[in-house]
Amino acid sequence: MRSHAYRYLNMLCAAAFLTLPVSAVANPFAKGDAKIGKVLVEKSCISCHVSISGGDGSELYRRPNRIVKTPSQLLSRIRVCNTNTNAGWFPEEEMHVAAYLNQTYYHFK
Repeated sequence: MRSHAYRYLNMLCAAAFLTLPVSAVANPFAKGDAKIGKVLVEKSCISCHVSISGGDGSELYRRPNRIVKTPSQLLSRIRVCNTNTNAGWFPEEEMHVAAYLNQTYYHFK
């Protein structure tokens, strides 16, 4: 009896997981708002990135040997830039920036 109940519970959990929206499973920055992130990037990031790489500044995100390779590295990098530039972002604003950068350049799942 116990093994049947355990098996049934596992099937229910699996079914619940499968019914989640794909974006809830696939997007590591689902709590961020990419539209707000875009505004923050344009205000605080672009001028610094232009001075580093030239052009429109997006080369740092698109270069083949980019530093950021995982969602956690992206968020860590955003936090470092936030501190170094004195942008003064709160954690939720960092999440907005991560959502925008992920949607636009990184496409982490």
